[in-house]
Amino acid sequence: MLRFLKRMLRIAPIGALASALLLLGYGQSVTPAGSAKISDPNRVTFAKNIAPIFQEKCETCHRPGQGVPMNLQTYQEVRPWARSIKEHVATRNMPPWHLDKTVGIQQYANDRSLSDKQIKTIVQWVDEGAPFGDKKDLPAPKAWPDDSAWEYAKILGQEPDIVVKSEPLTVPAIGQDEWWKPVSDVPLTEERWIRAVEMRPATVAGRRVTHHAVTKLVQYEPPSPDDVGSGDAGLLMEWSIGKSYDAYRPGTGKLILPGAKIRWDIHYHPAGEQITDHLELAIYLYPKGQKPEHRTRLASFFAMPLKNDLDIPPNTIASTVGLSRLPSAARLENFQPHMHLRGKAMAMQAMLPDGTIRMLSYVDRFDFNWMNNYIYTDDSAPVLPPGTIIVITAWYDNTTANKNNPDPNEWVGYGERTIEEMGEAFVNVTNLSDHEYGDWLAKHKPAGRTVSGSR
Repeated sequence: MLRFLKRMLRIAPIGALASALLLLGYGQSVTPAGSAKISDPNRVTFAKNIAPIFQEKCETCHRPGQGVPMNLQTYQEVRPWARSIKEHVATRNMPPWHLDKTVGIQQYANDRSLSDKQIKTIVQWVDEGAPFGDKKDLPAPKAWPDDSAWEYAKILGQEPDIVVKSEPLTVPAIGQDEWWKPVSDVPLTEERWIRAVEMRPATVAGRRVTHHAVTKLVQYEPPSPDDVGSGDAGLLMEWSIGKSYDAYRPGTGKLILPGAKIRWDIHYHPAGEQITDHLELAIYLYPKGQKPEHRTRLASFFAMPLKNDLDIPPNTIASTVGLSRLPSAARLENFQPHMHLRGKAMAMQAMLPDGTIRMLSYVDRFDFNWMNNYIYTDDSAPVLPPGTIIVITAWYDNTTANKNNPDPNEWVGYGERTIEEMGEAFVNVTNLSDHEYGDWLAKHKPAGRTVSGSR
């Protein structure tokens, strides 16, 4: 190449030489790979366009101490992952929000999905070489709360009233997954009402070995024929990566009685080193003597006629359907599908007493690694008349097309182990009186898409 350039200097005009050098890649602006000229106002850059999106949608998990494989706070951290980010964003696998955006309710209080415009921007940025841009365009670093502090305490402005801890468990460096189910006492001497709960592994290392954790409030109550889930105080919350607290809608709460206990169900998995950890549950109470207008209970709606009625043949895609009747008018607060490795999709529909079927929520890309809880906004939460049938349909992929499938040649039945399968939806149900439902009906026209059958 050097001999070629020396020869060109002797025989070529300056203009021709300059053109040749540009064709060979010499003399271009020394800006980040794939970038246009700095003065181009239309180019997409990390500093101006991408960093704000990542701060809003990604840094909740992709920052130090959150147990994820990479941080996405600076250009130096992001740039090596650019092509992978494009793939995961374009396929809507990240951020983990697996709802079908074409049917059902689309307004959620905890929506962390990217808009079509944000996806287009990220894809364009990668396709253009992932340029950094002008440092002056960078937003100020986002200040995240100290992980040792309770997140909801900062929002509420007060520390939790009660903190319950599970017994610790040592997870070996190598071994099988473990389900740790200790029981803890709740130090309470009088009836109180819960306004929010928050849960977390006790240490940063604990996040590496805790796949997810569920807490159940154990206390006896006489059953009531008009109350979904009565006789069982029910699930308090599930923790998983990206989720930390559940705050109940204003005017609603969960009752906790003296002598109540917390039953833990913690899924641990080895992470290459021996780690001892425990979980912590923060309980935020309404002021003493204050009783919310409504009680919210956690209902488990099964996607099958009977809890254990599940049989998935080898190398097939199977489906099951479960029906649950609402004895009174009710507002559904959320939709949280729960399946295992063969889980493919789940839909929640409402069959109204007049035979109309409404699609409420449809997760068409269920991922066992992300147990998302889809919380309806105040305006979108479905309010349903008494006698409504909640229809839960689940689909299972027991074929080689399912990358999570440990063995498509196995028959799969119901069970708690990851290699077994489940199909249920956890839904907080707030019961309403006939008078309250009548008032709501007078003010609202029934919302949501009406469909003739299941998807």
